Amino acid sequence: MAAASLISRFDALLADLDGVVYAGPRAVPGSVDSLQQLAGLGVGLGYVTNNASRTPAQVAAHLRELGAPAEDEQVVSSSQAAAELLASVLAPASRVLITGSPALAQEIELVGLTPVWSQDEDPVAVVQGFNPAIGWKDLAEAAYVVAAGALWVATNTDMSIPQARGIAPGNGTLVAAVAAATGQRPRVAGKPEAPLFHAAAKRLASDRPLVVGDRLDTDILGGNNAGFATVAVLTGVDTRETILAARTAERPNYLINSLSDLHQPYPVIENADGVYRCGASSAVAGDGTVKVTGNEDDLDSWRAACAAWWAAVPETAEAQAPKLEWVGH
Repeated sequence: MAAASLISRFDALLADLDGVVYAGPRAVPGSVDSLQQLAGLGVGLGYVTNNASRTPAQVAAHLRELGAPAEDEQVVSSSQAAAELLASVLAPASRVLITGSPALAQEIELVGLTPVWSQDEDPVAVVQGFNPAIGWKDLAEAAYVVAAGALWVATNTDMSIPQARGIAPGNGTLVAAVAAATGQRPRVAGKPEAPLFHAAAKRLASDRPLVVGDRLDTDILGGNNAGFATVAVLTGVDTRETILAARTAERPNYLINSLSDLHQPYPVIENADGVYRCGASSAVAGDGTVKVTGNEDDLDSWRAACAAWWAAVPETAEAQAPKLEWVGH
């Protein structure tokens, strides 16, 4: 009897987008086929994104253009979370300065608040989300309002965003510019906070979702914060090396190359007297070193290394990279 696939253990997949499903305008190889297979398995699908530059409807349309299954309500965005956060603390029709895209302004309108674009319109809050068209004047306007004491909410603080040509500055770099100018820090609505994931799971009536993402500091930390199982994928920002070094709160339950691996059995990792075995590979940790017996190109070697290192350093608030020693079979 064939072993069950990884995704068969769960009733829904909560997928990040940038660096997982697509990079810029193009789909990550194999991602669309992997997502299309979920319906036939009875596995729900939701998309959880920190990118606030487009509306959920626009995101869903882009996904459909790529061939991925996507209804508008399957997309849960940080701009929605930011709007809901603001609506929970502000009076109806309160004016909110938009430092971001028209899509972000639309979410603010949908919760009964009033989007404005200038300090002259007397905003009582600022909401800041990613928009590739943002310039110095926009950041300055935000800084003036934040410095005057307004509530400041950021959709997310991702420092980078995967694009077709490489890794580009994300919303976190723009938020950091306003923070540097004002000495203030925003409230963050999206990942890695848990509500975004809980909202997505609730829409799918999911009890056992699996969160998949390419970033430890947003996707994996957020999924862990939500109490869900997490899987790191190697098609975006984080690498085998950075995942091995991850601090405790950002360690995923699973590690895969791409979404295609969701449909493969996940290997059992066994521990025998401190020797962690995964497939044909094994790893032992001690004195800040992980000795790996296996091929460096084999992901099972890295799975074994993670198991050994994380058992040796179970609680760490900072990333810690071990020295790696590779031993051939």
